[in-house]
Amino acid sequence: MKAAADIRKLCINELAAAGYGHIGGSMSICDILAVLYTDIMDIDPADPKKPDRDYLILSKGHCGPALYATLAYKGYFDKELLKTLNQGGTSLPSHCDRLKTPGIDLSTGSLGQGLSLGTGVAVGKLMQGIGGKVYVIVGDGELQEGQNWEAIQFIAHRALPNMVIIVDANKRQLDGYTEDVCRPFDYKAKFESFGVKAYNCDGHDVSDIYEKLTEAAENCPAAVIMDTEKGHGCKFAEIPGFNHYMVITKEMAEEAVAEVDRRLEESYGQID
Repeated sequence: MKAAADIRKLCINELAAAGYGHIGGSMSICDILAVLYTDIMDIDPADPKKPDRDYLILSKGHCGPALYATLAYKGYFDKELLKTLNQGGTSLPSHCDRLKTPGIDLSTGSLGQGLSLGTGVAVGKLMQGIGGKVYVIVGDGELQEGQNWEAIQFIAHRALPNMVIIVDANKRQLDGYTEDVCRPFDYKAKFESFGVKAYNCDGHDVSDIYEKLTEAAENCPAAVIMDTEKGHGCKFAEIPGFNHYMVITKEMAEEAVAEVDRRLEESYGQID
């Protein structure tokens, strides 16, 4: 999907402009964000605060660069702003901040709390009779936080008809592989044991992402467990064992962008 490739390239260059950043987790959600913002969510870049919009809450807020790239791609702000990532006076801080960035629905970054925030938004919409669904992207590492499972229990108890949970299961966290740090077991079985319908999905197959997110939105509350690769689509970030946060040079970015184009053309033919 060209949108996913364009967003991935914007994100790579954005992080290269800063010289560093959370490249691994940003790359693993580019395809998911592309499908959400181009095919799934009811949003309007010209009216980013319309009450009945769909909300996107990026609980893993350190991967804000991927969401900023997506918002710029959709026209929430000029793409040139991406070059100011995490610089003094920028409106694009390293973690998502709703007070600074157009299109950011909630400030996030304290891992384990985003799902609770999203649950509050979903309940608030229902109480006020306001339409729109709430999509929350959580990392597999942060699902080790117990607060998530308290929120999931409440979501199931209230059978929230407007809540979709998206798990970026890229299998790595800050200190290593999730399997080694704290074995996650079967996410689908865990969600369903709490009473939330769950789907497994290839998190880098845009067709599968669209199909599963569409089905989840029709069967809320639901969770979609995205099988992803940390650093996916950015060659220099796919290779190292530690790719949570990296120093990124202009040369590294240029090679990575060229590789994104090469893979896109290989998969879909001429990209121009």
